[in-house]
Amino acid sequence: MRDDRTTTMTAADRIRPWVVLLALPVTLAMAALGSGAFGGQEVQASSSGALSADATPLAPASTAFSIWSLIYLGLAAYAIWQVLPKQRRDPRQRRIGWLAVASLVLNAAWILCAQAGLLPLTVVVIVLLLAVLAAIFELLQRSRADSLLETLLVDGTFGLYLGWVSVATVANIAAWLADAGMRPVAFELPAAAVLAVVAAVGVAIAIRGRGTIAPTLAMLWGLSWIGVGRLLDQPESVAVAVAAAAACVVIGAVTVIARLLRLRGAVSRAPR
Repeated sequence: MRDDRTTTMTAADRIRPWVVLLALPVTLAMAALGSGAFGGQEVQASSSGALSADATPLAPASTAFSIWSLIYLGLAAYAIWQVLPKQRRDPRQRRIGWLAVASLVLNAAWILCAQAGLLPLTVVVIVLLLAVLAAIFELLQRSRADSLLETLLVDGTFGLYLGWVSVATVANIAAWLADAGMRPVAFELPAAAVLAVVAAVGVAIAIRGRGTIAPTLAMLWGLSWIGVGRLLDQPESVAVAVAAAAACVVIGAVTVIARLLRLRGAVSRAPR
């Protein structure tokens, strides 16, 4: 239980939660646009197909993108929950509230850039989004959630968000490079090396989060579908599929070890 909750409601505490809540429908509307609603193009068909599942060796298979439904559901639940009076002055929400707004705005901006065919700008936006989500993750590690509900809505939602965007960022950069003229064959060895970097990022997240599950699940999901895509779709690449599988094993193993060490520490600190 946190003991740093301030009883005084500040002006920022009154404004911030509503800004988060108001940013949500904008993001959801852009997500609908990116799924083909309101006259928009599906993301995979936008930017002249540069973001499609068969555009590069680092593109996840189409099924991978269904994780967005879960992320958006979590963001919607979080936005509603954090506007409740009890949460407005919660220290954790004070720390991450404006960053949550930034993540929603950047999410919407990315879809607009993709719809407009501004592929280089999508790279800039998704890197900024990744930085924002990494900052949120770091801030959340500084104190524990008060309840299981908070763990699910806050740590779970933003953990999934971070894990998926970590994988999506490399896929986005690869799409930009392919659109600039880099051929799939030239991607194979660099792609395997990039997946090693993704594995290192996943390991760092697992260690910093002491085995937190949500980011790992999202990263394993994305990496698995990269592997499936390279085995069952074009451009085929056994090397990339093996690298993706190896990254999954490493991230998963470190997460399990970190979580076991965390549980062991909790048991050793328990009163006897």
